[in-house]
Amino acid sequence: MPMQLEIITAERVVLTDEVDQVNAPTRAGRVGILPHHAPLLTVLDFGELDIYKNGEITPFAVTGGFMEVLNNRVTILADTAERSDEIDLARAEAARKRAEERMQSAASEQDMVLAEAELRRAMIRLRVAEIGRGRRIRD
Repeated sequence: MPMQLEIITAERVVLTDEVDQVNAPTRAGRVGILPHHAPLLTVLDFGELDIYKNGEITPFAVTGGFMEVLNNRVTILADTAERSDEIDLARAEAARKRAEERMQSAASEQDMVLAEAELRRAMIRLRVAEIGRGRRIRD
């Protein structure tokens, strides 16, 4: 029996569907959610969100937010959430290069922290895009 999933950002409802499993990046590590999971409220981290339905996996890139599991329903309120087919590889690669350049020229610790976050986001987007397109994953 599947569970109801809703992924929402400030801009849009990304997905509303019945799914078999959700694997999410949380601040405490990756967590897998199956139907009838115990109630849970957790903070999402930057990472790959995997949605399982009918034997297929749909990867999303998320950059934080919250996830609530309650009464066989998973609600994800994400800062950003992109399906692999929504990610432009060229733009993600350009963002990675810009972040690396920014890290090299960081004038302060705050600049370095911001550049590292940008690089992490770009790498997650690249990874998810490549997984969704069946390409080799970079480490």
